[in-house]
This record gives sequence, C-alpha cells and structure tokens, in this order.
Amino acid sequence: MSLVKLTIKGISYSQTQNGAYALILNEVDGDRKLPIVIGAFEAQSIAIALEKEIKPPRPLTHDLFKNFADRFDIVIKQVIIHKLVDGVFYSSMICERDKIEEIIDARTSDAIALALRFNAPIFTYKNILDKAGIFLKVNPESDNPEQQNIDDILSSPETFGLEESNDSKSSYAKHSLSELHDLLENAVQEEDYERAAKIRDEISKRES
Repeated sequence: MSLVKLTIKGISYSQTQNGAYALILNEVDGDRKLPIVIGAFEAQSIAIALEKEIKPPRPLTHDLFKNFADRFDIVIKQVIIHKLVDGVFYSSMICERDKIEEIIDARTSDAIALALRFNAPIFTYKNILDKAGIFLKVNPESDNPEQQNIDDILSSPETFGLEESNDSKSSYAKHSLSELHDLLENAVQEEDYERAAKIRDEISKRES
C-alpha cells in the first residue's frame, strides 16, 4: 500500500460534536482533506505547537514527552495513520534510538501533537484517504446532509476552536496593539491558551 504525505491545515471547532474539535489534514500532492475529530486538550496542544509565539511557562504533556525523549536520545522519525475502523483513526509512531527502530501505537491526536514537536512527517495510506478524504466545500450550496455536515466541520479550518460571543470579540477590538501584546503575554503566563489564541487572532488581524 502506498503512503500519502499529509500536512496540517488547521483546527476548527466542530459544529457537529459538542466540545470536540476537527483537525484538518491536507494531502500534499492533491486536493483532499482528512478531517479527524479530536478532544479539546489535544487541540490545544497541537495549536500551541503550531503557534511559535505562544510559549507555555510549564511543559504540557506532549512537551514533557519530547523533553524525556531528547534526554534519552529517542527520535520520532514519522507518524503513520494506518487504520480506520468505525470512524476511529489508528496511528503508529516510528521511533529510533541507537539506530534501532521501534513502532509504537498512539492515538492519532497524540501522534500528531508529537510529530509537530519532533518535526516528523505525517503519512496515511492511500486507501484510507480514498475512504475518508473529502474535497473542501466542493458544493457549498448542496442540499446533501452529509455534505452540509462536512461544511459545518470545516467552516473555519484556520483557527483554533474560538467558540466566543460577539461581546468577547468586540472587547479585544477596543484594545490597542501594545495592550493586546501585554494581554497575550499575561494569558500565556496564566496558561489560558484558548484566550491567548483569541488575542493572537486579533493581533494577526491588525498586523495583516
């Protein structure tokens, strides 16, 4: 079976599953997306790894694993999403120590959070992408309920689960850019990463 390389497009709040997030993976040499539903903690960990300017004052669980692996010269070489059963993705991490490779099973969300920290490539098999891959908003006007659910999940794939009210959004709009940077630093120090992500988005909007 041939492997297909994937990249991370982003994370969005899942409109179809309360409290869950959709991790969107891109096919590198194609147009298909692979959406994977993950939990809030894993979404936060992946988002922090993607956002280079957010540095937690204490290591998160995946950061701790990375520090532990570094201390004992263990490297994650690649992550493979190798199986899909009843809508659940199964993954393996290919690890190396002293030129000896080991395969370790992992939840897909954990495997990807670690792949980001090790700069390891992410792959899946072609048959999994054929089965679960979709084209992003091929027909937004479609009355097909299945297509509509897909559109809901992928409604804002570039953001990290910003489930906020209009009042919350406008409150950040009132601050100056320098104040926003101070608020961002405070949010990170307080380990409130969801608030930090909201402030970061307001800063990005101002600076773009």
